Amino acid sequence: MILRSRLAATVARRAFNAAPRAQVHLSHIGSKPIPFPPAVKFATTPTSIEIEGPLGKTTLPIFPFVKIDYTTDEPKMMLVSVEDPEIQQQAAHGFSVRLYLEGVGYRVAMEEDPRGTADGGDGRRLNMKLGYSHPVFVPIPPHIKAEVPAPTKIQLFCTDKHQLGLFAAKVQSYRKPEPYKGKVCAEYFFLTTF
Repeated sequence: MILRSRLAATVARRAFNAAPRAQVHLSHIGSKPIPFPPAVKFATTPTSIEIEGPLGKTTLPIFPFVKIDYTTDEPKMMLVSVEDPEIQQQAAHGFSVRLYLEGVGYRVAMEEDPRGTADGGDGRRLNMKLGYSHPVFVPIPPHIKAEVPAPTKIQLFCTDKHQLGLFAAKVQSYRKPEPYKGKVCAEYFFLTTF
């Protein structure tokens, strides 16, 4: 009898709701103002932003939902905002890919590129041992940030999802999966936002 009354009181206190809860994920990093040097100039249009500085000039496309505001006071700051941060496409400020090497003797290391930035890289390269008689060297492009936290793991970061996917596919193409021995380069291809 006492057990039934306790059970009834517990059930009465619980409020079950079958409706899914709305979760809002706002980026704390993406909402911070971005400082930039005084020598850099911006020109915005509804579909692009043109950036000019001492190192050159570039134009980047922007989505219609992205709003860019910047101050001319010192220190110069730029604020990037979106219309609705609950939409996944608008909340993403960058992308990451994790690549894994599986196979006996397969490993990767990050090292300085002796050619420097001659091939359009950022001065670093991946040195991969993939079962060949020679190592495979892959220069890192300047728009990709790469880390090697373990000898069999590569983490790639970029703000452009397309460019990140192209570089990850290039790394994966150096050793296609073997269906019989199970050896593989970059079999697990995860694309996540950060």
